[in-house]
Amino acid sequence: MSSAWRTHITFNKYSQIAARAVRNSLKESERVKAEKRGLTALRYQKWEDGKGGEQVWLNPPEESKGGQKVV
Repeated sequence: MSSAWRTHITFNKYSQIAARAVRNSLKESERVKAEKRGLTALRYQKWEDGKGGEQVWLNPPEESKGGQKVV
């Protein structure tokens, strides 16, 4: 019975739900820090004939305080 959740949701969805519950239980200042750590930057690159094409950002990184992009 311990794996009954697997018949309804994937492990990724389960971990998202658990992470959201933990973040929501934190104090406001700690919750904001945790949410910032959860943001991701995503890019992809199409490869043809063993050569990579241009990298395209799907979710561009935010600028850090020092003016450099966070990757």
